[in-house]
Amino acid sequence: MPALRPMRDNDRFLTAAQLREADRLCIEAIGIPGAVLMDHAGKAMYEATGGASPLGVVCGKGNNGGDGYVAARYALLDGVDTRVVSMVPLDSLTGDARLYCDVFQRLGGEVIVADTPEALDAALASLDDCAVIIDALLGTGISGEVRGLYRHAIEHWPSRPRTIAADLPSGLDADTGEPCGCAVKAAVTVTMAFPKAGFQNPAAREYTGEVLIADIGIPESCAE
Repeated sequence: MPALRPMRDNDRFLTAAQLREADRLCIEAIGIPGAVLMDHAGKAMYEATGGASPLGVVCGKGNNGGDGYVAARYALLDGVDTRVVSMVPLDSLTGDARLYCDVFQRLGGEVIVADTPEALDAALASLDDCAVIIDALLGTGISGEVRGLYRHAIEHWPSRPRTIAADLPSGLDADTGEPCGCAVKAAVTVTMAFPKAGFQNPAAREYTGEVLIADIGIPESCAE
């Protein structure tokens, strides 16, 4: 399992652009495949749940969604009652997110597609009795205000289950620590490799909750 540790004041905090460059260097210059990094990230997410059941996972289209599918796979293999919701049609997924969604389904996992407000309301309601929900909607690439179905999801997020955010709470600006109009309020945020610059903003704690850093295999040198 990837190592998880609490965020510290003397950690190296990176902006979204710096994080993308560190990720690129790790994949292109060092040669660690992105799918390997995603697998480590999703495994860390599942570790943070403590095996709680039922587990809900709400996935977006990008790499955050991919982290969610990996976490769901580990939960499924561990015998956890695992419920996965996709915000987009599955045939629109690409890259590593598509890879791990397919793997999850081949292992017998089911994905509820909720790509309309009505379907989303029903899907989120079905997660209300979960012990934990993983927020795997939006990552560091967000710019401007959250709109459309993603905003609907955040504004109607189930309040009873404990939420664990993948990398950062959906809707939170990675650089400023301020919500982009709205953001998920998590009990725990499992951030990958390096904490985000915006986490230094005290106001961000309302959304991140406790921040844990997951070592997913990106060398420190990639951030220099």
